[in-house]
Amino acid sequence: PNRVLLGCFLLHYAHRALIFPLLIREGKPTPLFTFVLALLFCVFNGYLQGRSLTTYATYPPGWLGDSRFITGFLGWLIGMAINIHSDHILRNLRKPGETGYKIPRGGMFEYVSGANFFGEILEWFGFALACCTIESLAFALCTLFILSSRARQHHK
Repeated sequence: PNRVLLGCFLLHYAHRALIFPLLIREGKPTPLFTFVLALLFCVFNGYLQGRSLTTYATYPPGWLGDSRFITGFLGWLIGMAINIHSDHILRNLRKPGETGYKIPRGGMFEYVSGANFFGEILEWFGFALACCTIESLAFALCTLFILSSRARQHHK
């Protein structure tokens, strides 16, 4: 279970750090302070989740068949799919050279204005349920607080 869960964490960040940046056509500059805070959060959280799953978290035999793991893993998987699909919709909102705000349509954007944020929140709460560790719950709660405030700003 530890390897599967660590793999989920690493898969998300491999996509976010390696694939996602290559897909972005144009982006807004990020303020240095925001970048530094995000970097510190990711480094600390990566250490915390990695250390937890490689050293402290122990699971009973059959954990991969436990309803908490299965439900959490499905939440993680669906959340990641929503996040990736929503990012795809956002990247393709404007044609090259177009500027201005556009309202995204399709996918989960039909139900929630911050579908990308919703997907990531679902992803990490699913991960927390699959892990059942205080570290993963802390990460899910931080994600909820940070991304829900960003989602509220984007909605306005």
